[in-house]
Amino acid sequence: MLKAEVLIDRDFAVGATDPRLFGAFVEHLGRCVYGGLFEPGHPEADERGFRRDVMALVKELAPTIMRYPGGNFVSGYNWEDGVGPVENRPRRLDLAWFSTEPNTFGTNEFIDWCREAGIEPMLAVNLGTRGADAARHYLEYCNHPSGTALSDLRRSHGWEQPHDVKFWCLGNEMDGPWQMERKTATEYARIATETAKMMKWTDKTVELAVCGSSARNMPTFGEWEYTVLDHTFDHVEFISLHTYFNNYAHDTAAFLASPDLMDSFIDEVVAIADAVAAKRRSSKRIMLSFDEWNVWYRTRGKGEGRAKPGWPEAPQILEEIYTMEDALTFGGACISLLNHADRVKSACLAQLVNAIAPIMTETGGPAWRQTIFHPFAQMSNLGRGNVLRSKVNSPTYSARYYDPRGAEELYYPMPEVPYVKVASVHNEDDKTLTLFVLNRHLDESITLDLDARGFNDLTLDHALELRHDDLQITNTKDAPDTVSPVALDGVQVQGGRVQATLAPASWNVIRLKTQN
Repeated sequence: MLKAEVLIDRDFAVGATDPRLFGAFVEHLGRCVYGGLFEPGHPEADERGFRRDVMALVKELAPTIMRYPGGNFVSGYNWEDGVGPVENRPRRLDLAWFSTEPNTFGTNEFIDWCREAGIEPMLAVNLGTRGADAARHYLEYCNHPSGTALSDLRRSHGWEQPHDVKFWCLGNEMDGPWQMERKTATEYARIATETAKMMKWTDKTVELAVCGSSARNMPTFGEWEYTVLDHTFDHVEFISLHTYFNNYAHDTAAFLASPDLMDSFIDEVVAIADAVAAKRRSSKRIMLSFDEWNVWYRTRGKGEGRAKPGWPEAPQILEEIYTMEDALTFGGACISLLNHADRVKSACLAQLVNAIAPIMTETGGPAWRQTIFHPFAQMSNLGRGNVLRSKVNSPTYSARYYDPRGAEELYYPMPEVPYVKVASVHNEDDKTLTLFVLNRHLDESITLDLDARGFNDLTLDHALELRHDDLQITNTKDAPDTVSPVALDGVQVQGGRVQATLAPASWNVIRLKTQN
C-alpha cells in the first residue's frame, strides 16, 4: 500500500483562520434569491418570505459572512431600487443575467436575513454604471445612525437602527469584457481610490476590498493587481481573487490536482501586494479576499444554461448539479484556503442556493444538500483555529490541467502533484486538532502516517470520510443523502502519532482531542 508521511508541529503555525474565511455569496442570479432563500407563499416561508427549510440548511452549512448583491449583477444595480415599500419598487431589465429584476428583495431584507442566520453581511457597490457618489450614499443609508436625509430614509422604511455593515467590495470583476462598463486597470484604480476615500470619510470603521483580476488566466493578470494596488494601497485593506475549477478535459486526475493552482494564485497575488508595499517601504500588508470560488463549468457556456430568452424573472440558470468528483476538487480548495490563513482573511463560496450552490431547492418544494455541501460544512464548523504548517511526503503524479481563455486553449503542466493534500487546524480553546485530508489517487488506498509534534496526548473524537464508488453520482431531491459523510474506521492514535487508511478518491476529516 502507498504511504504518505505528514509532519506538523504545535509551535509552527501558518496563521489563525479569520472568521470571514468561511463565507458565501448571494447574488440576484437565477433562483438564488427568488425561489431560493426567499419565496413568499412557500409552505416553509416565514412572515418575511424567508424559507425556513433553506435557513436550517444554511445554519448547518455555517457560513460566516455573505457577499451581496453581486457579482456581475452589481455593475448595473441601483441600490435605491431595492429599498422602501415593495409595491413602489421598480422592475428592471438586468443586463448581467438577461432577466427581469422585480426588486422585491433588497438590502434591508438581506440584512434581516443575515441577522436571522447569524451571518455578517458584506455589501458590494456599483462601480460599473455608477460611481463614488452612489457608493457613499449607499453607505450612509446603511450605516449612519440618524439625522441625515438618507439615514432618516432608512428609518422611515422601518429599520430604526443602522445596519453597521463593516465589509464593502469596490465593484466586481471590472477587468472583464462581460462586465457593464468594463474599465482598464488605471480607470478602475482611479474610481476605486476616490470611492474608498469618500466611503471612509462617511464611515471610518469600514473595511474595503478592491477588485483583483477576474481570474488567474486573464491576459492582464499581475499587471492589473499591481496597477490597482499602486493607486489604492493607502485606502483599502483587501484585494479580491476569483477562481472556478473545471473538468472540461474530462481528466479526473487533473481536475483533482487543480486546487494546487489556487495555492499558486494566492502566492502570486501576495507577492504582488507585497511588492507594492515594498515600493512604499510600508509595513502595511494587504490581505486577500477570495470572494468567489467554486467548481463551475457545465452551465458556464453561452446559451440557455447561462441565460434564457424573453427576460424571465428568476430563471432556472447556472444550476450546476454537483458530483462526488466535484466534491473532491472542492475539498482540495478548502484545504488550499486553510493553508493560506495568514493572508486569505475572507472568502466566499459562490453561491449559496440553486445557482452554482451547495443547497438546491424546488420552487414550492423541498430543499436538499448537494455533494459540495459537506466539505464546506466540515471546514466551517471544524476549521476554526491555528492552521499548522504541514510537511507532506507523499507519492506524486503528473497532470495537465485545462483552463479556457477566450478562443485559446491554455494548459497548466503540473509535474509533481502529491496524491495526499492536508490541512491541520489546532483550536486551543476547545482543545482539538482537526485534520482535513484528500486522497487524490483514483485506484489505491494510501496509509496516512502523521507525526503531530507537541501533541503527546491525542485521542480520537471522530473520523469521517466522503466517497462513493461512482465519481459521477449526485444528490437529488429523491435521494438527497446518496453522498454523505460516513465513519472512517481504523484510525489509530498513540501519543502524537495518527495513522489512517485513506480510501481511493476520498475526502477525510479526523477530529482529535488534546489534553492541554
